[in-house]
Order: sequence, then structure tokens, then C-alpha cells
Amino acid sequence: MQPPTTMLLRRWHKMLGLSTQSPRSWYRDRVREELRERRTAATRWQELSETSDVFFSLSRALHDGFPVRSLPPFFSLRNTPVYLYMIAKYTLRWKFYRVAARLCHAPHHKLVCEVINPNKKHKLEEVASRHQIDPVTFTNISGRLRRFWPLLP
Repeated sequence: MQPPTTMLLRRWHKMLGLSTQSPRSWYRDRVREELRERRTAATRWQELSETSDVFFSLSRALHDGFPVRSLPPFFSLRNTPVYLYMIAKYTLRWKFYRVAARLCHAPHHKLVCEVINPNKKHKLEEVASRHQIDPVTFTNISGRLRRFWPLLP
């Protein structure tokens, strides 16, 4: 039987519905990139955010069947806040993209499964392109939505 946290993360990743990446090295590269960013974190807030990105990369690799390393234990004073932050951060992003696509009247807005940081215009344009949404409309609506949408760094 799986631990409750493994089951929770499995359900969460299933809800996010992110595409499996190829090649397998993509997962290892993401973990390395996130570890580099974590080492450069200057504040506790940045460290929490970057650590959550590392945990996300590890849990996504595990969920997609390409484990890079084992996940840190959930129940510890150090890790529980990271996992909670990670789930909040990526769920808010995922829902942000769904709402933005719906506001753009995208015919398949329920199929939009994205968690990349929407702070950069080119990222918004990439998402729009992947989902056949007009990039100008999507960028404009996303900009207005971001004014009040709670996104964690």
C-alpha cells in the first residue's frame, strides 16, 4: 500500500494532467536546473520557492515514470511547508491558465494543462500557441487576470 502522501501527489499530478516529456533526460535536466536556481536563492522566501520547484521536478519525474531521485519525506518540519507551498503554487498556475483560456473562449479550455510561470510574455505566447488560442488575446486577458489572481513566485 502506498503512503498517503504518495497517493495525494499521484492524484494531484493526475489532476494537473501535464504531458510526459521526452527524452528521459528532460527530467534530470529540470532537476539540475532547479537545484542551480535554489543555490542562488538570496532570501528565505526565494529558497522556499526554489525548493518547491526542486520538489515539483522530482515528483513530476516520479509520476511520469522517470524517477531521478527519491522524494524527500513529507512529514518533517523542513519539508512539509515546501510541499504545501509547491501544491499551492502549481495548482494556482494550473487554474490560472484554465481560467485565462476560458475567458478567451478557447473551445478546449478544459484541456489546457500548464504550470509554467506566466510572468513572461513569451511564455504566455507559447501556451497560447500550444492550445491554438490567439496569442494577443491570451496575453491581454492573462495580463488583466494577473492583476488580481493570486500567484506565488
